[in-house]
Amino acid sequence: MSANPLVRKFAWAATLLSVAFLAAKFADAQSIPAGTPVSVRIGSTISSGSAQPGQSFDGTLAKDVVVNGATVAKAGDAVKGKVTNAKSSGRLHAPGILTLRLTQIGGQSVTTTAVGRKGKSHTKGNAMKIGGGAAAGALIGGLVGGGKGAAIGAGAGAAGGTGVAAATGKEEAVVPAEAVLSFTVTSGATSAARRRR
Repeated sequence: MSANPLVRKFAWAATLLSVAFLAAKFADAQSIPAGTPVSVRIGSTISSGSAQPGQSFDGTLAKDVVVNGATVAKAGDAVKGKVTNAKSSGRLHAPGILTLRLTQIGGQSVTTTAVGRKGKSHTKGNAMKIGGGAAAGALIGGLVGGGKGAAIGAGAGAAGGTGVAAATGKEEAVVPAEAVLSFTVTSGATSAARRRR
């Protein structure tokens, strides 16, 4: 005797639900949950002198991402990110600032901690440029006009040194191509999927 058509429909619906449930579980298992550390190799140089907030960048995973003993993303998988802050260096003060976050790992949308870089301090380099100019000016002034010439030469040399520092004194924050940066996932597809259920 053939099965009741209604029973067959219920059996078919139950099978579809089971497949959907297993697929969802598999997707969760393959996603990258919050708290997962990731190492990323940056694809091209990013500088605070030219980058703009919101600008995107590309890279690749530097090593496998492993969650609960399972590899969820492999070294070499593509990643995408964005510049969240970029401030160009001023002259003689305020070194450049650069902040980056990841937005995708292997095509999967994620949010991560920020990684920041700051250009080196101007203070020491500028002091050397200005001080060196003053010393050279004093030496030349002393040779030409004695003590008084040395004082005048020192002032002129310091002014010249300040000009050199101002002309060359930008200290941008730079992340070079191939640099490896470490991020931590703060929210991934797993946590979002769990919130929906």
